[in-house]
Amino acid sequence: MNPMLLCEVARYEARVVAQAGTLSRLDWGIVGVGAMLLFVISYVFGREEKDTDDFFLGGRRIPPVVACLSFVATEISALTIVGIPHTAFTENWRWLQFLVGLALARLVVAFLFIPAFYKHNCTSIYEFLGHRFGPATQYTGSIYFLITRLLASGVRLYATCMAVGVIMGWPLAATITLFTIVSIVFIAFGGIKAVVWAGAYQALFFVVAGILVVVYLVQHIDGGLTTALQTAHEAGRLSTFYFKFNFNEPSTFWAWLASGFFIGLVSFGTDQEMVQRLLTVETRKSSQKTIISTIVTVLPVYWLYLLIGTLLYVFYQQNPSLPKPQELKEILPHFARNVLPTGLKGLILGAIFMASVDSPLSSLTSSFVTDIYRPLIRRHASEKHYLLVSRTAVVGFGLVLAGIAAACAPVENILWFAFKILSLTGGPMLGVFLLGLLTQRKANRANIPAMLFSTGVCVVLLLLIQQEILKLAWSWLIVIGTGTTFVLGYLLGPVMIRSRTAQAEK
Repeated sequence: MNPMLLCEVARYEARVVAQAGTLSRLDWGIVGVGAMLLFVISYVFGREEKDTDDFFLGGRRIPPVVACLSFVATEISALTIVGIPHTAFTENWRWLQFLVGLALARLVVAFLFIPAFYKHNCTSIYEFLGHRFGPATQYTGSIYFLITRLLASGVRLYATCMAVGVIMGWPLAATITLFTIVSIVFIAFGGIKAVVWAGAYQALFFVVAGILVVVYLVQHIDGGLTTALQTAHEAGRLSTFYFKFNFNEPSTFWAWLASGFFIGLVSFGTDQEMVQRLLTVETRKSSQKTIISTIVTVLPVYWLYLLIGTLLYVFYQQNPSLPKPQELKEILPHFARNVLPTGLKGLILGAIFMASVDSPLSSLTSSFVTDIYRPLIRRHASEKHYLLVSRTAVVGFGLVLAGIAAACAPVENILWFAFKILSLTGGPMLGVFLLGLLTQRKANRANIPAMLFSTGVCVVLLLLIQQEILKLAWSWLIVIGTGTTFVLGYLLGPVMIRSRTAQAEK
């Protein structure tokens, strides 16, 4: 590098140090306008809520394109905005192999799951389990969802608050408190219509913010995009497809394909948070078109944030005197706080902020009220009563999420941690849904021990993997959980029916 270029780099680094950690009025204005628009959306749609059908399904009057963008926003979330750049910065692009499995899962959900949900006019998808097997399976499925979604959404909330705390210089506890209050107010008043319309707005915000950060990085990397990609390639940061067949390696194509496919079925077919969006459109065909269209709409967003992580790696390679965060999971928010100029800093903060105001509170509440409160605690109450309970439950779940988020502080790779949690309970839940969709087997009470046993197996296997006693990639756990539940439910169903019949005859 010639002396003139060295001087230019030194001057640039001095400017970066001088502006580090400062938020201008423009940054605050961008975040403020973004937040204000979210609450305008909540007010416009929240004032129309008359019953739980409106609150949970939007009266099935949401336009498919809006539902599609909202689906993308929920899938992306703050966990992706923060976690994907960290993965690309420290590892490579093999995450894209996972997306192949997700795409295949979307097709299966479109043509196997969605027709069943519309056939039974489900508000909560666990109602399908009640129609297909009986109330015991419905209650168990809903409880599994509540546990899974609380844990996963707690990790998401932590990712958001960690990132905002780094940018703002706030302590984690204060940030969690702020975002919990904002989410509770937004969801409790606006319901699913506010969530879906705000999600469409959030998806566009994510893309614009990501593109502008890429442009900034390319302009400030010596040699531009070509040199950046060449440097990343030589360092192995662009490695994408790894076809070696090895059950012990989590980053092979086959492991990610299987994991992506099964996690996709869990996320898009058995998770009320995601499926709730697909049920807000009027017809089954519109719902199917919505989820299929997300295949082509979400891939560019994932690719965009992987590219940000790779460019950040090259940027810090070329500017070694710039400090990195002590924990690399903070790389994007650290970069936003200490390097990005006025305006862009506000855009990234706004994107992370809006990614936190999402729908887990709505989906958790819809499952709780529909599957547990209405049938088990208070039958035949008025719609006004159920609407009040729904809004009260939003507050309760918001407080639980805040506690879980605070407990996630020691986690190193938040993206992998979230998927490990999903693998433990998602497989058993998927196994029961597939048993109901693919067979005619009656297995209502048999499904409960099948799910519990499968969960126990997955927990034990994960502990053995974490302790390096068992050499098995954790990404296979969800496959094992699904298969174990399906087989046990299928085999135990007739046995338990015969046992109950024999007891009744006595």
